[in-house]
Amino acid sequence: MISKKTVLITGCSDGGIGSALAQLFHQRGYHVFATARDTTKMSALKELSDLTQLTLDVVKSSDIQAAVEQVSQRTGGKLDCLVNNAGRNHFMPILDEDLDLVKDLFQINFYGPIALTQAFAPLLIPAKGMAVYITTISGYLNVPYMGKTDFGTLGTYAASKRSLEIVADTLRLELAPFGVDVLEVVTGGVKTQGQTYFGDFKLPPDSLYKSQEAVIAGRAQGRDGFPRIEAEDYATTVVDEIDKRTTGRIWCGNNADAVRLSMTATAVPQSVMDAGAVMGCGLDALGK
Repeated sequence: MISKKTVLITGCSDGGIGSALAQLFHQRGYHVFATARDTTKMSALKELSDLTQLTLDVVKSSDIQAAVEQVSQRTGGKLDCLVNNAGRNHFMPILDEDLDLVKDLFQINFYGPIALTQAFAPLLIPAKGMAVYITTISGYLNVPYMGKTDFGTLGTYAASKRSLEIVADTLRLELAPFGVDVLEVVTGGVKTQGQTYFGDFKLPPDSLYKSQEAVIAGRAQGRDGFPRIEAEDYATTVVDEIDKRTTGRIWCGNNADAVRLSMTATAVPQSVMDAGAVMGCGLDALGK
């Protein structure tokens, strides 16, 4: 039976935020349940003691139930922290979206974390634990056709993540009577492998934005000219706040503070905000 603090983290594949969080939690003395759809992609965690790797696809109820059973057996029915990190990035103008892909996106980024929270609540409550949601600045600024940039995003990806924040805000109130705290981590630019997934990005042949395909692809592939913080530094900030039992919302990552401040700058006209959002997106060229 595990006697130390425990944390389950989704989306722990190599080179990502989840892997960095798992390594730091391990250093802090937690027993880590690191999960991914494919455990062979968690090689950075393979040799760590007091770390259990689990196969977990957040859209598969059978995987979720199996994870709950395995954690419960190892911990005596308790879990100190659930970190909902797994998610899918996405880049596409809304007019070009494949709605079946959009539904899949919401299954992973929105419905999956809800399903995980429902399933693990019976373990979090006796531990008086924490539920943590990794979200993004993309839900606060509308940068055209982007799945994710340092200055935020617009469209389906942003909608899926902002929707999750609304759910987390509600859960913070609904779980409080049971001693469970909720934390949202609004994430800015972090160095991960996420940008490597869009090497063959293409717009549909009939896209209205075809002339700007190179611009969109460049942003999708991380060639946007904006710096990103190291995943290890990001993990340190997040785990520090979890250890302090911080609730509500924190902002972490490159440009996160700038976006946070812009949200409180109510005197800034929408036209000014929009002008900053479209900068470098190629829409000015389309208008001409």
